[in-house]
Amino acid sequence: MAETMTVQKTVRFIITRQDSPDSKPYTETFDIPYRPNMNVISALMEIQRNPVNAEGKQTTPVVWESNCLEEVCGACSMVINGKPRQACTALVDKLEQPIRLEPMRTFPVVRDLVINRERMFNALKRVKAWIPIDGTYDLGPGPRMAESKRQWAYELSRCMTCGVCLEACPNVNERSSFIGPAPISQVRLFNAHPTGEMNKEERLEALMEDGGIEGCGNSQNCVRVCPKGIPLTTSIAAVNRDVTKHMFKKWLNA
Repeated sequence: MAETMTVQKTVRFIITRQDSPDSKPYTETFDIPYRPNMNVISALMEIQRNPVNAEGKQTTPVVWESNCLEEVCGACSMVINGKPRQACTALVDKLEQPIRLEPMRTFPVVRDLVINRERMFNALKRVKAWIPIDGTYDLGPGPRMAESKRQWAYELSRCMTCGVCLEACPNVNERSSFIGPAPISQVRLFNAHPTGEMNKEERLEALMEDGGIEGCGNSQNCVRVCPKGIPLTTSIAAVNRDVTKHMFKKWLNA
């Protein structure tokens, strides 16, 4: 009686790799043993444990970033089958195969799927995307936000600086200094805060400079890809209105 052999189901990954920031990118294929409920991160972990490519050759483990694995930190952003998204929530069963992984190209590649997000963090510094601590906390609780404002402000606060909206935006590239959707949305958030409002004009001034809000081409790609569903285009429109009012106010007072 002939024995029946069970064939292990595998998942094929085609990964764009890059050994250093200055080296040329190349692709390498891996066949990973399939398991139910796999996500892209678990597949990359499998490659890390056993870095053998589809040709059976030993290779270096693929380098990537991750942290929370719950779509909160934004660290595992990459381009999966042509779409920028989070690897932790990309389920293998819902992806067309072979699965193609690439680094986000809006940012400089450090190695393989790891990118340098300095451009985005510098943009957040530029618009002062935080609440300055100036001693007002000694005065006790500040004014309460209206519930209607608090609700939409909470939606904006869910931004995890993943960079996906900048990757999808055609106006954020190496030839442009456009600040990008996420920092503009954060201006709206912090200008709405009772304490953050003290620096409102400073933030609007930053958006009037080169690479500011005028760089938005209204492609609306950002709002389509945002993993948190943040109303980025609504924020951009609202901030654009505030910038215009501020500009006319300066002109009238000149």
